[in-house]
Amino acid sequence: PIQSVCVLSVGGAWRLGTDVRNTVGNIPMEWYQDYPHIGYDLDGKKIFKPIRNKDELDEFLDKMENPDYWRTVHDKTTASDIRLSDEQVDLVHRLQKGQFGDASFNEYEIHSCSSGPIVSKMVHAIKMGWIKPRKPKETTPQYYDLWAKEDPNAILGRHKMHVPAPKMRLPGHEESYNPPPEYLLTEEERLAWEQQDPEDRKLPFLPQKHSCLRAVPAFSRFIHERFERCLDLYLCPRQRKMRVNVNPEDLIPKLPKPKDLQPFPTTMSLVYRGHTSLVRSISASPTGQWLVSGSDDCTVRFWEVNTGRCLKTLEVGGAVKGVAWNPNPAVCLVAVCFESTVLLLNPALGDRLVVGATDQLITSYEPPEEDKEQAVTWALSEGPEHDKGHRLTLTHPKGVKQVVWHGKGDYLSSVMPDNTSNLQVLIHQVSKRRTQNPFRKNKGLVQCVSFHPLRPYFFVATQRCVRVYNLIKQELTKKLTANCKWISSMAIHPGGDNLICGSYDCRLAWFDLDLSTKPYKMLRHHKKALRGVAYHKHYPLFASGADDGSVIVCHGMVYNDLLQNPLIVPVKVLRGHQITHDLGVLDVTFHPTQPWVFSSGADATIRLFT
Repeated sequence: PIQSVCVLSVGGAWRLGTDVRNTVGNIPMEWYQDYPHIGYDLDGKKIFKPIRNKDELDEFLDKMENPDYWRTVHDKTTASDIRLSDEQVDLVHRLQKGQFGDASFNEYEIHSCSSGPIVSKMVHAIKMGWIKPRKPKETTPQYYDLWAKEDPNAILGRHKMHVPAPKMRLPGHEESYNPPPEYLLTEEERLAWEQQDPEDRKLPFLPQKHSCLRAVPAFSRFIHERFERCLDLYLCPRQRKMRVNVNPEDLIPKLPKPKDLQPFPTTMSLVYRGHTSLVRSISASPTGQWLVSGSDDCTVRFWEVNTGRCLKTLEVGGAVKGVAWNPNPAVCLVAVCFESTVLLLNPALGDRLVVGATDQLITSYEPPEEDKEQAVTWALSEGPEHDKGHRLTLTHPKGVKQVVWHGKGDYLSSVMPDNTSNLQVLIHQVSKRRTQNPFRKNKGLVQCVSFHPLRPYFFVATQRCVRVYNLIKQELTKKLTANCKWISSMAIHPGGDNLICGSYDCRLAWFDLDLSTKPYKMLRHHKKALRGVAYHKHYPLFASGADDGSVIVCHGMVYNDLLQNPLIVPVKVLRGHQITHDLGVLDVTFHPTQPWVFSSGADATIRLFT
């Protein structure tokens, strides 16, 4: 291309320079945007664009690194950058301030102006709105340096910096192919590890020992762990959180002191000995003077509470699964279940008038004219069995696990856990010797049942949930989800609006029936499976017994104000039972009038804590 001489005027000064002239004229250079050239020289040859065009990122980097960036302008006609001299920069500054380009020009000299009418017409056009100001240019996006140091006062201080993903823990000795002997699990530890939930295990794998590195097999959960790691990286959000200086003690809820919640049982006062095998069930009389217990030694024993003396021992035809004293003080009856039989006994203890009225109630029964078939066979005891105290025998089609009385004392329910049958729960009426099956089909394996203390509701606990039925409307009212694997026991609050469930996975769930169908509070105080739970009838107490050999007594205050949640405070851990065959406390029950608790265990003893 031909080099020509270019004369540039800068603030009144003249200089000479060479430049490649672009002869396209005064046209928008955007017309050449899609072409490889940007114009033509004096000979008519194409002037091609530079090979490398700067993008926004290059422009930004040049702005940050080039010290002369502020005095560099881009010439669109030649697609080149021109560095302004000091004279040119001074000229630009003067024009920006509204001054004349020539520094020697005197603007205060008087000049003749003949353009007055034109100016007045332009002013009039502006007032009338004929001439409108130019629209502001669209703002271009701003770019920031992401790697700059964070300054809270700068613009970058408002942006969250990148938080890297947490690194995985480095492998330890237990992950070696030849770990030390102390890292290898014994047979008992391995069985305990397999029974634990995956989230409760300390190690996600079993340490193994191999003779050499060649004998190490492929990790079976490799792909699964890599997949879980990928999910953690892209699904788990990471962000910076401001650290708050909080006293850890302030996060603990302030609970009243146990000494302010007395009375509650604290010491073991009596031990009732006499059974030769584990005592599965106990029940106290309504007056609190007598206690009945059933054991695997095929005997039922009646005890005097205050002295610990065994008053009567009755042998039955099998291991006793459950006993229940009639809660009606006007009736002296005890229900005992063993194998497929429910036996109603009159222990003849207490008031003779009550004992005689009970016998008269049973003998005054008149059979109906039409004898309908029932699922249970009722038989009246006579002869030597009557002299022992047997009154009625209910023969069931299958083994009975639990028996429970209604609060008024005329109805009792029996449980026969069997998934293959619809006769898992039966309700019996003693006065009419009538048995009925309340459910056409049982949903799940029934564990235990209970009557509502005040309203006509019936609670049925299966392995994972508790169903509440209305016996009058014959419909399901609520379904409570216990959030545990296997429910073992259940107790209803005397007020009827709260419920506790014990489970074999060491949990105790407190339900507020007016609040939700999910547990209001989940207690994990025991280390082994819970076997029995109980409420006190008058005091705000409830207790739980477990296979760890302990009975935990808690304060459970239920308020009449529906806006106030129940207050649950553990107050005492009672110990005394010895663990036998991995079994500890099998049943707990409260004294009906005193703040005392009875517990029966696998060590063939019954203990009274006062």
